[in-house]
Parts: sequence; C-alpha cells; structure tokens
Amino acid sequence: MTSPFRDDALLAPPAGCPAHRAGDPGGREQAVFDPLDEPGPDEPALDELPVAGLRRLYGPAAEADPAGLYEQLRAEYGEVAPVLLHGDLPAWLVLGHTSNLTVMRTPSRFSRDSRRWTAFREGKVATDSPLMPVIAWQPLCVFADGAEHRRLRGAVTDGLNGTDRRGVRRFVTRYTAELVEEFGASGRADLVSRFAEHLPMLVMTQLVGMPEEYGPRLVEAARDLMKGTETAIASNDHVVAALRRTVERKHGDPGPDLCTRLMRHEAGLTDEEVMEHLRVVLLAANETTVNLIADTLKMILTDERFRAHLSGGHMTVPDALDQVLWDAPPMSLVAGRWATGDTVLGGRRIKAGDMLLLGLAAGNVDPVVRPDPTRPLHGNRSHLSFGGGPHECPGQDIGRAIAETGIDCLLTLLPDLRLAVPESELTWTSAWLSRHLVELPVEFTPRERPPATDGTNRTSGANAAVPVPPEPLEPADPVPSAEPEAVPPPGARRGWWDTLTGWLRR
Repeated sequence: MTSPFRDDALLAPPAGCPAHRAGDPGGREQAVFDPLDEPGPDEPALDELPVAGLRRLYGPAAEADPAGLYEQLRAEYGEVAPVLLHGDLPAWLVLGHTSNLTVMRTPSRFSRDSRRWTAFREGKVATDSPLMPVIAWQPLCVFADGAEHRRLRGAVTDGLNGTDRRGVRRFVTRYTAELVEEFGASGRADLVSRFAEHLPMLVMTQLVGMPEEYGPRLVEAARDLMKGTETAIASNDHVVAALRRTVERKHGDPGPDLCTRLMRHEAGLTDEEVMEHLRVVLLAANETTVNLIADTLKMILTDERFRAHLSGGHMTVPDALDQVLWDAPPMSLVAGRWATGDTVLGGRRIKAGDMLLLGLAAGNVDPVVRPDPTRPLHGNRSHLSFGGGPHECPGQDIGRAIAETGIDCLLTLLPDLRLAVPESELTWTSAWLSRHLVELPVEFTPRERPPATDGTNRTSGANAAVPVPPEPLEPADPVPSAEPEAVPPPGARRGWWDTLTGWLRR
C-alpha cells in the first residue's frame, strides 16, 4: 500500500526483525522468514488436542492479565499456541512476530473468508455465540480475498489516500482547541471521556464528507454503540441513517471527501457498498484512534523517560506514538484467518479450516525481535499494530496524523498537564480483542474561556449546544427489553451493530 502520509525514509527495525527482510511495501504475498519447519512425528493437530488441557482466551482469568497469558503460552508452545475461544472452540493463537507476518502476507495459505472455518461447517458454533459478530462473513473487503478484495479494498485505499494531509491537521487543530475550550476553565478533566473519545470521530466525519452539525451527535452515538448499551441499536440506526443521507446528498453535491471518492471510483461500488465501507472506516478509525490517543497520553504523563525527554526537547510525540504502538496496540488480537489447506506454522500442524488469531500484542514483544522490551524504539515502525499484507490497515496514516496532531496541540494548549491521581489508580477494561483505559484524570492551570459572540456554545465537544441538522436524524426509540436478534447461520448477512460491536469491543 502506498500512502501520501508515509515517510519516505526506511526506518531501521530491531536487530533480527523480519519485517523489513521481506521488502513488501505493496502488501503482496511473499514468504516472510517463514517458519515452515516440519513438526515432530507426534505433533498433534488442533482437533486431536484435549480441550481440558487448553487455556481459554475469554473469561475473567484471561482478561485480568492478557499479556501474562500470552507469555505463558509462548513459554509452553513457542510461536503458535492452541487456545479456546467462547464455547470452548479451539483455535491457534499466533504469538511470534515472524509467524504473524507469514499469516498476514500469504492469503493463499491463510484466507480471510470465515466460511472456511471447520467449526462452522460442522455446526459447532451456536447461533448466539459471541464469536459470531466477530467472524460471521460479510460482503466487505475485510472478509474478501482475491479479485473481490482487490476491487473493494482498492476503492477504500485510493479514497483514503486522496485525503489531504494539511486538511486532516487543520481539522484536528480546530477540534482540539474547541474541546480544550470546553473543559479548560475547570483546571481538571478526564482526557479519555472529554478528549480521546471525541476527537477522532469529529475529524473523521469531516473527512468522510458529512455535515459539520452531525459530528457531536455521531460522537455520542459511536460511543454508545461500541459500549453495547441498551440503546446501542438505536445509536447504530442513527449512524447508518446519517451515512445513507450523506451518500444521497453526494449524488447532487459532490466534494473533496471520502464519500465522493468512493462513489466515483472505477471499482463501481454501489451506494450500499459505499455506505457499508464508510461505516467500517468511520467506526474502526474512531475506536482504534481513541485507544492510541489515550494510551499515548498516559505514557507521556507517567513514564519518566518521556516526561524528561519531552521537557528537554529530545523526545517527540511521534516517538511516543511509536513506543505505544509497540507496547499497547489499539487492538491486541485480531480474528482471524482460516487455513486454506493443510500446512505448518511455527512447528505446529495446521489443518485446512483451522482458525488462526493474529496476536498483535504478543508479536510486538516477541523476544526474537525484541530481546529487551524496556529499550526505547524511537522511530521504529516495524510493529504489528496495523497488520500487514493485503489486509494491512488502510487508514493507519490518518489515524497517526489525528493522534499526533491532537496530542501535540493539547500539550501546547495545556503545557503543565499532569496526572491528577497516582498511576496505580488507573484502570483498564479488557476483552479478548483489546484493552481500554477507563479514565485519565489530569490537572492543569485553568484557562479562561472566551465568551461566545453568537449566544451559543461554539464548541463541538461533549456538552456542546449544537444546531439541529436541517434534516433531523432521530434514531428509533430504544427498546431495552427487546430480545436480541437471532444470529444468522454462516454466510448470512449480519447486522452492522452486531458485527462492529463484536469486532471492536468483544
């Protein structure tokens, strides 16, 4: 993948890192220092392992210390470990940096089409399984291979690469100032709920081409549906309605935005395909960038190395982002890939139809490529946080630009920003796919808030009094007591809220 945001200079990987040996900037299929060592004669296949002896990736014990669990599995099994998913369904967790790259970059061996999963074909996945929102097949580029993937992914990549970098930074600077204006007078704030959870969506709505007044309401809707609340379905209806209306408007009022570029792309996307991929981009970019901003701010405020360097001018915000992308990927695990035939990976016997989970967090601390995890990795971008190969995150440079510019502007506006509680009091919520900082309370010198000249709140922040859209997008009344919709069988179309809530949260 090429991108106008990517730096031209190649950055040096850690000693022995295979990420740059492959030399595959275009995401084409290549062998990547492939660990195709033959398994021992007694090496069992996944379906031959006793379920009672495998560790679960879900549940309180696993979610209390996922990093510790990954290291236990690495010590016992090496680069690829057998694990249990919800319903005690077995899968392979890829722990090694090299093995992760191999899976990502060889779709002929490891497909994104979840309909290949043996558990599906044998009827072992319950219709109400929490796995279904994550892996149930959809007609989207994230579940496609081959020509169909190239058609859909090409439109998304070209559309995102057409985004003007200066425009991104202009929107970030503006919305950061407005958010700080909203809470600055108090001298205290929670940077997760008042800043990190708002900035990405406000910027992305502008890049997508949505009316500005939709932004604050979409922020609240996105936060609600990602948390899986009783009103999440209604919030999802609001997001979908806003996107459909945007697509309709762009037919008569095109602009320099992602929606227009997708509609005009030579791939010939239908309006429904445009809307669906806009939703993937909008919500995926929001969730991952929220985590990236929150974790980077936490590191800057608590890690003495970064505080000292930042104050002394030797450490930059991009350096801090790189370190966080190594230490705390926005998504710690990605599901999944499915073996297209019998093969070997990391010395394990992989059978056709087996599921493989990409262990991004585990791969980033693989001792083979990172023998000293305490050593800073300034400027090194050979981490796995954005994936690799044909399904590498297409919006990674936009996400970095939002996080980098937003944090830089925040530190400029609030130069004496400091943590308001002991670091030991910070808490996270974890699920099998990701880990989220709950709050980041800070203190700073209060900033006087200038009065609005038009009699309204000028900010687009959490408590803004925004104008009502010309064509209101009221979601349907939520029905908290309603029974959840039954999950369709493999190959059937899933609801958007189900798919993305499961994918990005649990």
